[in-house]
Parts: sequence; C-alpha cells; structure tokens
Amino acid sequence: MTDVRHVLVLPDRDAAEEVAAEVGDRFAPAEEPRVVRDALAGEDDAEDAQWLVVVEDPDGHLDAYALDALAAAHDGWLE
Repeated sequence: MTDVRHVLVLPDRDAAEEVAAEVGDRFAPAEEPRVVRDALAGEDDAEDAQWLVVVEDPDGHLDAYALDALAAAHDGWLE
C-alpha cells in the first residue's frame, strides 16, 4: 500500500467542484474527492483563496498526469 494523496489546486470554488465531480466520474477513486478552501497566508479576502480538490489514492493507481491535465484544463495544477 502506498497511501498517495493527490492535491489539485484550482482558482475558484466552481472550478474545484467541477473537477471533483469529474475526478469521481472519470477515475472512480476509493473515496469521494474533497473540496477544501485554502486561504493564502496573511490574506483575509475570500478572493485570495485557492481551492483544493483532495483525492485519496491508497493503492497508488490513479494517473497523476491525467489528474494534472484535468486541473490544467480548469486553470489549475496538481501539487
């Protein structure tokens, strides 16, 4: 078991929710992807927040390149 966690960083909540749904549909991860708000250090404004899609991959079977491409299609990236 490798216990991999993929974190996709997206610019806004709508993009994060869309990506989370698409990850669930396309990749069928072991657990449903979680959408998490990540405020940038020292910033109080909600506009300065990044949104994360956290995908647990306990067996290490998900394709990181495909996840990165999905995030990039929504102006994001794979951390």
